[in-house]
Amino acid sequence: MNAASPFAPPADKAELESGNRLSPKFGADGLVTCVATDAATGEVLMLAHMNSEALEKSIETGIAHYWSRSRGELWRKGDTSGTTQRIEEMRVDCDQDAVWIKVRVAGSGASCHTGRRTCFYRTIPVGRPLSDADILRFED
Repeated sequence: MNAASPFAPPADKAELESGNRLSPKFGADGLVTCVATDAATGEVLMLAHMNSEALEKSIETGIAHYWSRSRGELWRKGDTSGTTQRIEEMRVDCDQDAVWIKVRVAGSGASCHTGRRTCFYRTIPVGRPLSDADILRFED
């Protein structure tokens, strides 16, 4: 991962939570969590991670960039799948350790590497004891 960061280190808690400076709190692994939702519908499309470079490129280009933990590399959404995510809005949470992006999906419409629109295509029943049948799959 890229060790150099254009972002100021997090300030004290009050500044971090109430200030107007972007100071992402990257974890020990150098990553922040990113939730991507559809800008039009609000549907959760995927959860991924960004390192400093991915966050910087996402801000600069308006196209979602992520850090692949499995491949150990930066990736621009759409380079292999053809499905890009144009960022319409980006937010950071209260302690700046998570990012939320609202995106417009272009291409096949599949945000998941499985070819589905969303990575969250399975539901888990709640309010009853666990059983082997508790993960239900549905197609979008």
